[in-house]
Amino acid sequence: MTLFDWIIWSGAALTLIGLGALVWCIWTVSRARARGLDDAALRERMHGVLAVNMGALAASVIGLMMVVIGIVLAR
Repeated sequence: MTLFDWIIWSGAALTLIGLGALVWCIWTVSRARARGLDDAALRERMHGVLAVNMGALAASVIGLMMVVIGIVLAR
């Protein structure tokens, strides 16, 4: 395995971790909405999920950039 293969596979793993965190965010918010929480409790729950959501999006973007850079540089 070359260095570029490591970059590609680690980027793919980072993207999958970010995608898993996004699925967790969706699941957590939908579960909170199904419980019928009042507005203040739902806002507080979503406030905590928002930080995870932004981190997951950042991880996915960085992982996809690593995959593209690894593919381009491997040529």
